[in-house]
Amino acid sequence: MPIGPLTMLAIYLVCWWIVLFAILPLGMNQQAQERPEDGGQWGAPREPKLKKKFITTTWVSAIVWAVIMLVVLTGAIPLPTMIGNAAG
Repeated sequence: MPIGPLTMLAIYLVCWWIVLFAILPLGMNQQAQERPEDGGQWGAPREPKLKKKFITTTWVSAIVWAVIMLVVLTGAIPLPTMIGNAAG
């Protein structure tokens, strides 16, 4: 196996964060907003639906991670070997 389980986990976490930032703006609309009276921000959504977005992020990032692992494990993109290639 060219990469270990800890590296696979790290790749999944990076995929998860990138997909999260891609999914967060989905479903948000800019309607005429009234002045917030509870101390909230003007641009804050009324219903962010974060639980749904986290679940969506998890399965989409699992698909992205599986594609990356497939590409790496099939050798379509060869990884350099770190052991035994010392210069000198």
